[in-house]
Amino acid sequence: MACGRSQEIESPSGLSETEAAQNTVIVAANRTEAYFNLLRDKDFALVANQTSVIFTASPEPGDGKPSWVHLADSLLGAGLGLKKVFAPEHGYRGQVDAGEKVKDGLDPQTGLPVNSLHGSHRKPTPEQLAGLDLVLFDIQDVGVRFYTYIATLQLVMEACAEAGIPVVVLDRPNPNIHYVDGPVMEKEHRGFLGQTEIPLVYGMTMGEYAQMINEEGWLQDGVKADLTIIPLAHYTRNTPYVLPIPPSPNLPNQQAVRLYPSLGLFEGTYVNAGRGTTLQFQSFGAPFLLESHFKYTYTPESRPGASNPKHLGVLCRGRDLSAVVPPDAVDLKWLLEAYTYRDAESDFFKTEGFTKHAGTASLQKQIAAGMTAAQIRQSWQGPIEDFKKIRAKYLIYD
Repeated sequence: MACGRSQEIESPSGLSETEAAQNTVIVAANRTEAYFNLLRDKDFALVANQTSVIFTASPEPGDGKPSWVHLADSLLGAGLGLKKVFAPEHGYRGQVDAGEKVKDGLDPQTGLPVNSLHGSHRKPTPEQLAGLDLVLFDIQDVGVRFYTYIATLQLVMEACAEAGIPVVVLDRPNPNIHYVDGPVMEKEHRGFLGQTEIPLVYGMTMGEYAQMINEEGWLQDGVKADLTIIPLAHYTRNTPYVLPIPPSPNLPNQQAVRLYPSLGLFEGTYVNAGRGTTLQFQSFGAPFLLESHFKYTYTPESRPGASNPKHLGVLCRGRDLSAVVPPDAVDLKWLLEAYTYRDAESDFFKTEGFTKHAGTASLQKQIAAGMTAAQIRQSWQGPIEDFKKIRAKYLIYD
């Protein structure tokens, strides 16, 4: 592979009879014929978590339940030279709380060394990359800027570009690919919740996004990775796709994934977005929301993936959104409702955290000034259109 180029491996020309009949999306990890040859006779690392799987036939034909084998097990079983794993936020097995540091260690199932990319550092070090011929990246995304796996992708690409090590990205569907919306990140607010100036919902797969940041010179100091994308097969931007594996502990189902672009903004406030309940990102509440307006109540508990949620053990008032039709937009109505019907004496915004999630200091000021959702959304449109012009150059799927 020539240094500094981006390459996309073409989708297969045809599908098996069964796949075609079932109209099945084929994730890149399943397309072993497209990338195993790139790995042969190589010592390589895998950036992965619990979603990094190869799907297999269901053990009970017709039962509709997917089954899978972890990609690391498949790679080792094929006799390929997988030497280590890099683990993102939530860990290699996806069981660590949001924001909690992930530790280095050994994977008990494979014996592979696991290097954390969510601990003392978030970018692979030259020492961790030493001796590697290639890095393989395969993680399920949900298409929201502050969901940190795209930041991990960018930092991995940057480190590999600096070390002269090729990167191969195995693409997966984006369940929020069908729209682009939200405030565009401002340069001065860059961080792990947003590495580049993109909208909150950017409407791209990991593979498409990787191509964009590589070719637009958005890696630090303008370095460019030797990048290969293995695309999905039988996939379009309008293909319905329900994630078969929860992408992180607090996105347990499709409803949470679809509401996350709107309810995720509560992470930068003192409102609980359902953490510590069974309705993570399908509800919101706080003790300071007015009882006269909010009738739904819940009490956050310590649960796997949310050991210390906001307002632990305290009765919260708010909304149950588990049955609403998820919007195809960043819907501000719930955020504005909570802000409007609150105890005015209580703090609402965690200003630094809210700015990091929004990607701009403007949104908090607009809400505090009493602007309507329509007025705020209008302020997003120019930057979104500018982004779409850049984005259009890197779309793989129709």
